[in-house]
Amino acid sequence: MVYPLQLDAVTNAVDVAAIATSVVGFVAGFLAVLLLGKYVVIPGLRRIGRSRGFDEAVVSLGTNVLNAVVWVAAIAIGFAVAGYGGFLSAFAVFGGAIALAVGFAAQDLLGNFVAGVFILKDKPFEVGDWIQWDGESGRVEEIDLRVSRVRTFDNELVTVPNGDLANSAVTNPVAYDTLRQKFVFGIGYDDDIAEATDIIVEKAEAHEEVLDDPGVSVRLVELGDSAVGLQSRWWIADPDRGDFVRVRSEYVTAVKEAFDDAGIDMPYVHRQLTGSVEVIEDVAADE
Repeated sequence: MVYPLQLDAVTNAVDVAAIATSVVGFVAGFLAVLLLGKYVVIPGLRRIGRSRGFDEAVVSLGTNVLNAVVWVAAIAIGFAVAGYGGFLSAFAVFGGAIALAVGFAAQDLLGNFVAGVFILKDKPFEVGDWIQWDGESGRVEEIDLRVSRVRTFDNELVTVPNGDLANSAVTNPVAYDTLRQKFVFGIGYDDDIAEATDIIVEKAEAHEEVLDDPGVSVRLVELGDSAVGLQSRWWIADPDRGDFVRVRSEYVTAVKEAFDDAGIDMPYVHRQLTGSVEVIEDVAADE
């Protein structure tokens, strides 16, 4: 005969054994996945990212995301091995709903993060580059995962969301080793186009920072109301914003002075206002 106390003891022993088995299964599954991720998957991702030349910020972001995934996977596998698949399914549904809500609430923030990853990966510009976008321009001082910081040439710091830079056209004038510049010189209709062209070419070739190859070229581009437009195109090496402005200023000044010496006019538009004014006076009749 089996007494109730004996049945309770057997039941308790079975329960303890089941709990112990579940705990051991959870710990075994959790540690197996965690150790695999920490010492195999994450280091492998880090090596692949660096070998392919990804920016360190991108590698760090990928490592952090994968680390979170490893922890979630380790907990999920632990519960599955422990026999709590139903609880895991409910938790997954709840977590999915929370993630969806957070995603809708922070879609702009997440979009900027994704844009930052692509900027760091594709490198349309780098720190120190002079860029132009949406009518703005400046030198890039920092590229973060959410925003980029640009110092304007008025010494103002502009914080630009990466989404704005990734979704609009960005001009990088210093992306290559050379940069072409253009300027239109206006001369009078009575001036000699050939002589003016020779002066424009001569002053470009005389400037030590204007490249000989490709050489300067001059084209007649417009016949304006009061001037003939001659467009000069020349190239500089190792372009920088300061060089861009300085070289153009020195070159245009030299051409202007040579035009003055040669008697070549650089006319400007004259406006003459004509017309008449009519004054009407109302005289009240005497009563």
